[in-house]
Amino acid sequence: MKNMRIYKIKNLLGGLSLVSLVAYGSVKNEVHPNVSSLRTPKTEKLLASLKSIPSKGVMFGHHDDTVYGIGWEGEAGRSDVKSVCGDYPAVISFDLGNLELGDTANLDKVPFSRIRKEILNQYCRGGMVSLSWHLRNPLTGGDAWDVKDTTVVKSILPGGINHTKFLGWLSRVASFINSLQTSSGVKVPVLFRPWHEHTGSWFWWGEKLCTASDYKQLWRMTVETLRTKGVDNALYAYSTGDCQTTAQYLERYPGDDAIDVLGFDTYQFDRDQYLSTMAKSLAVLDSVGKAHHKVIAITETGYEGIKDPKWWTETLLPAIGNYPISYVLVWRNARERVTHFYAPYPGQVSADDFMTFYKNPRTLFASDVDLYK
Repeated sequence: MKNMRIYKIKNLLGGLSLVSLVAYGSVKNEVHPNVSSLRTPKTEKLLASLKSIPSKGVMFGHHDDTVYGIGWEGEAGRSDVKSVCGDYPAVISFDLGNLELGDTANLDKVPFSRIRKEILNQYCRGGMVSLSWHLRNPLTGGDAWDVKDTTVVKSILPGGINHTKFLGWLSRVASFINSLQTSSGVKVPVLFRPWHEHTGSWFWWGEKLCTASDYKQLWRMTVETLRTKGVDNALYAYSTGDCQTTAQYLERYPGDDAIDVLGFDTYQFDRDQYLSTMAKSLAVLDSVGKAHHKVIAITETGYEGIKDPKWWTETLLPAIGNYPISYVLVWRNARERVTHFYAPYPGQVSADDFMTFYKNPRTLFASDVDLYK
């Protein structure tokens, strides 16, 4: 496999100019030999906190928590989770889909200006933000779920017809992450989680849509390009779907120097199957995390509609067990699809059980953490 390295050379053309060339052929398979030197002190502190959190408990997370919920949208300070338990999640995730197009709002119609503001708010609470990226299909123009063509990843790698376009998309991501700064100029750390659920084939970067070699190359190109563009306030999460074996989990792993957090995504459709899948996937994740000295997390999970009134304490907590995960994050409460929600809201059938979950000493919310001190 050939991997990306960025080499900067000086050309004498009536004066010195700096030209960046993308080259491949690293024998050591490294993005950078000293990754910590490429991160801000606050970002290093976030990583250290994520490593120590499991000794205290597990952080609870919710996607799009503070931008909309069941029956509301855009109200400052509001959160379905907070409305139920009086506290914000310790982890909130947002999506960057459509940022690559230069749009002002993401694929779920949330303005990026609002997302930026909520990232700063979460940082001030001491909590963490994770960023996913359901980006458009650069070859067909379709969405992230457009899997009609199996050459999309190849088209954005060096030499591909969409390589230059994709580097422009990465530039917009870099600009956004670099713009996450406090009024005093401190860059806010985030966890960036692109190319997720690649062990399935429902995204154009999925298992049946590209080779393992191309997927690794895509990841390394992404990380190195962002670092070259000055992104020093991001950690990176490798996030599969369900994984039954260590070999399956690591088949497309891009390397320890590119990844900070290991996770997987899984959802409940049948309770027994969910518990079985969680047990197998967590055993694999725990083993790989220890072997590679990485933070581990359940990066997406949940039960749509939460029809079980005791789901939080009788399914989710037992499923997590005693594994040293840093956080568990449930998906969004869609304001446009009122049956599509994964966290409780006032009056929802599992709200009382969520309060019991909240009070459990193992579960950590925003008031329980300060990840940057």
